[in-house]
Amino acid sequence: MPLGFDFPFEQLKTYQGINPRPADFDSYWDRGLEEMRALDSQVELVPAEFQVPFAECFHMFFTGVGGARVHAKLLRPKNASEPHPALLMFHGYSGDSGDFADKLGYVGQGFTVAALDCRGQGGLSEDAGDVTGNTLHGHIIRGLDEALKGNPEKLLFRSIFLDTAQMAKIVMEMPDVDPQRVGATGGSQGGALTVACMGLEPRIKRAAPVYPFLSDYKRVWEMDEAKHAYAELQEYFRHFDPNHLHEHDVFMALGYVDIQNLAPRIRSEVLWAIGLMDEICPPSSQFAAFNKIVSKKEMVIYPDFGHEGLPGLNDKIYQFMLDL
Repeated sequence: MPLGFDFPFEQLKTYQGINPRPADFDSYWDRGLEEMRALDSQVELVPAEFQVPFAECFHMFFTGVGGARVHAKLLRPKNASEPHPALLMFHGYSGDSGDFADKLGYVGQGFTVAALDCRGQGGLSEDAGDVTGNTLHGHIIRGLDEALKGNPEKLLFRSIFLDTAQMAKIVMEMPDVDPQRVGATGGSQGGALTVACMGLEPRIKRAAPVYPFLSDYKRVWEMDEAKHAYAELQEYFRHFDPNHLHEHDVFMALGYVDIQNLAPRIRSEVLWAIGLMDEICPPSSQFAAFNKIVSKKEMVIYPDFGHEGLPGLNDKIYQFMLDL
């Protein structure tokens, strides 16, 4: 298989990642989940202007950790059997939850669909973060200075990861949804959030992450791939640690929001898609997480493709989810 810039394929199949994992990683996320579950989500459903005869379409708002009002698009079938399955959708870095129309294929099959807007990105969710230090050029490093001072709860992706689990909880508690038949999917950042969601909400039944972001940061750095989506890592070092005196501490702090460290918590059935020529989210960074999943899993491999549309994949994911 062509793989000129990363490990040989046989090595990828056993690679375990190099980014450090904080010793208190599990307790960090257990505390986060406890905080999230104690919230009054104050769920509000606002009918959308977009409506179709066979579905109800809403803007859903809920209060997440830190008091931010988080937005998601919610679609539910009008005449589906009860209880019925649901699908959670997550978008790429800097984007938004997309159009209502592109979710109707699942609603037509009797699914409730919820699509999250990440805080402070292209959609309607608030970024209520109160942090010191740099916030320019990206969310990976938002709150990093606070984390280096001993307060990793300020990392923005902690809040966003918890938003995924909170949205799952809200959907699973809807009276017409079967909480044992909920799936999740997304690409790039959305793939990372899919992994985070199933790591934090073990009831997710099936998940289809597509070339996930936010994994094995140190490997990305050592490959000189801290550009494109990961460019803020280079920006951070150039501006705030030009001699790399705190490099170990930086990567240790980022280990709290490294999806490979959440992967062992996953209990979902996983369909993972990867392009082996992906220089945005390098294959080794993805295998670092995939190889730690202990539940039933399959990797769909596109040897000649990078971080782009993967032919036939949407059809494969659709059929995978229909078996929920």
